[in-house]
Amino acid sequence: MTDTKSPLGREERPVTREERLAARLRENLKRRKAQARALGDDGQNEAESQECGLPKTAA
Repeated sequence: MTDTKSPLGREERPVTREERLAARLRENLKRRKAQARALGDDGQNEAESQECGLPKTAA
């Protein structure tokens, strides 16, 4: 009568360190992608505007 199944029907087993790290990496990647989408092209435009600042003078 000792079932190792959770209420959702999945077997409960200890999660390995590699699985925990892989899950954390996936979550981090999703979060970073969402942040990049929220910022849009602002990062690219900022870099271009710095390059197009004052014109260089010929010496």
